[in-house]
Amino acid sequence: MSASVLLIEDEALIRMMLVEMIEEAGHSVVAEAGNVAKGAVLATDAEFDLAILDINLGGDTIEPIASALAGRGKPFFFVSGYGSSGVPDAFRGTPVVTKPCLLAELQTAIDAALSQVPSKSLGPI
Repeated sequence: MSASVLLIEDEALIRMMLVEMIEEAGHSVVAEAGNVAKGAVLATDAEFDLAILDINLGGDTIEPIASALAGRGKPFFFVSGYGSSGVPDAFRGTPVVTKPCLLAELQTAIDAALSQVPSKSLGPI
């Protein structure tokens, strides 16, 4: 099952690496941002099946973006070089993939997040 992904990551090289991995896993990145301002707009307005969020965006918290996604009922998980430390309190328990990650780890997290979504809400396969 192919999913459309919103990717929020502030480090351009890491973002490019994640895009490549997401595509290799059979999904497509349909929107991406490297800061909270752009990410919040995309989280509110863009059409996608799943979001992958860096926890720390240049020193800013990801919480406004995660809150917007939760409000829309969109599944998401975090990626972080610091593991689960830094996850906003409101989102404790949300899965975290530690960077750098392997393709298999990313695919497992994507599959788990998508399993939380009724299949009819996913885009074209």
